[in-house]
Amino acid sequence: MKKRYNLLLLLLAFGNIAIIAQSNIREKLEAIAVIDQKVMMPMRDGIRLATDIYRPKTEEPVPVIFSKTPYNFNSWGNGEERTRTYERAYEAVKRGYAYVVQNERGRYFSEGDWDILGPPTTDGYDAFSWMKDQEWCNGKIGTLGCSSTAEWQMAVAALDHPSHAAMVPQGYGAGVGRVGRFHEQGNWYRGGAQQMLFTAWLYGVQNDEFRPRVPPGASQEDLIRISRFYDLAPEMPAVDWSDGLRHLPVQDIILNQHGSKGIYSNMIKRKPNDPAWYEGGLYHDDMPFGVPSFWFASWYDVSIGPNLELYNHVRKNAKDPEVANNQYLVIAPVLHCSYTRATEETIVGERNMGDARLNYDEQIYAWFDYWLKGEQNDFLEKTPKVQYYTMGSNTWQQSETWPPPGVESTTYYLNSGGKANSLYGDGNLSLQPGKEDQPDGFAYDPMNPVPSYGGNVCCTGNAVKGGAFDQREMETRHDILVYTSEPLSDGIEVSGFIESTIYVSSDAKDTDFTIKVIDVYPDGTAYNLDETIQRARYRDGYDKEVFMEDGEVYKLEMSPMSTSNYFAAGHSIRIEISSSNFPRFERNMNTGGNNYDESKGVIAHNTIHHSAKYPSQVRLPVVKDAN
Repeated sequence: MKKRYNLLLLLLAFGNIAIIAQSNIREKLEAIAVIDQKVMMPMRDGIRLATDIYRPKTEEPVPVIFSKTPYNFNSWGNGEERTRTYERAYEAVKRGYAYVVQNERGRYFSEGDWDILGPPTTDGYDAFSWMKDQEWCNGKIGTLGCSSTAEWQMAVAALDHPSHAAMVPQGYGAGVGRVGRFHEQGNWYRGGAQQMLFTAWLYGVQNDEFRPRVPPGASQEDLIRISRFYDLAPEMPAVDWSDGLRHLPVQDIILNQHGSKGIYSNMIKRKPNDPAWYEGGLYHDDMPFGVPSFWFASWYDVSIGPNLELYNHVRKNAKDPEVANNQYLVIAPVLHCSYTRATEETIVGERNMGDARLNYDEQIYAWFDYWLKGEQNDFLEKTPKVQYYTMGSNTWQQSETWPPPGVESTTYYLNSGGKANSLYGDGNLSLQPGKEDQPDGFAYDPMNPVPSYGGNVCCTGNAVKGGAFDQREMETRHDILVYTSEPLSDGIEVSGFIESTIYVSSDAKDTDFTIKVIDVYPDGTAYNLDETIQRARYRDGYDKEVFMEDGEVYKLEMSPMSTSNYFAAGHSIRIEISSSNFPRFERNMNTGGNNYDESKGVIAHNTIHHSAKYPSQVRLPVVKDAN
């Protein structure tokens, strides 16, 4: 009883601290800002979006920093997101900006029906037009946000509104549909396999068909009044996703948790080339791009590959030279949207990344000062196009391109005597392919998939911890093939896209193949760097499905992986191959069926071939003359 009483006191204390913190930041904001909440901004079809506006107490027009989000920012209450809204607003206003935050269509007090990324894209364009016509706006608008407050920005940038002067998208992968070698449809897929983060995320975010709504046409005065006691935010019961994501069929996972009925039930049935992916708020590489951008990515984010591919795509393909030449990028060694959490001793998973701090706010506001205020500061001259953190050496580096200049592709070939199964097998990586094919086989049972352990993840609750973890315990499994190089005599920096080609066969009509890149320390500690997957039926493209035949060998080009890692002398390079990485990726039931509606799978007997005829390999971007 005493323990419960003490716990209650502790919870009340934390609640009081949160309320005091929110009260303090609101008082500071009220001292410098005109606050105009629940402004119902009209869209071209008459739908109104709930918007809060914080602007300096001045008669002079000011530039705008605009954030649009599906999350709840109702200022009444003591939620973390609400306090952060005040903090962001205070930072912007004290620097001479109006800060405008808006809920996506259909979210909370915004009218209309919600869809992921808040289509139609014209909502963003219409918001820019409304703001630039306000007497307090100088006509220049910048967009800012991470994850869901970033991912809508790219498709709107394709519309090239004249007032959209600059943007800062952070952790923006779910806004990228198809770009270059990545066909992920907003991180929904990787290599044609579903990334299960959206199953857990949509449980807590999607609108239920029976959700309460404010009647259309409600006045600003009434909305402000009722927002004090009606939050419109559902309180979703907590879910143990380490167990919940195991439910089959996949299409019923949210229903199995008695969750909301919403768009997940339709999205889970979409194939990678479904026309619906091209009707919403995703950016695809056949679209124009019209905005100078300061991009933020991170090595242990789910979207690092398409993030970097998009950055290069815009630099190469933007038609306006000013836009093409003004694309800047930061790559930090952290998890999704965790930039400011870097410390003097940044631990990501289990690996110490060293002092990974960076002056993020100073750079972001210098960027906005140049584009939105017209200040002739030295941001463009003193800021490198790419600032990236190299793990292992634990240093910030800079470059004018990604990958950095001087990168040479170095090919490592998979070899073994046919027994590469587990850490204790005979798999090795070498600079020469084997002569004779001595393939490595394993059985993949979808009822006993390889568990995800660390990695480049987001939004899966307690199901997967992101970051670098020692993989040795995982590598005792017989269904993981392990290929390790000899210890390096000299250290090498690997920075860029890691490409891989594997030759495979299976007795199943369809199955998956996974690959993981690992830095092995002299004491055996094995830290994961990046990973990917390929569903075999999509090996010839995502617009068609081609099933496998028993006895045939197929060439798979895996989606590129990405890193910047210094393999010190004495370290080894390791590649893991298997057929599952669950629940990071949905498991393939191996039947050749829909997968999303299946509860029973079959065991696939899968084989990796490696020889002069079948040169299974990874190609590492090695930086010459690195320390």
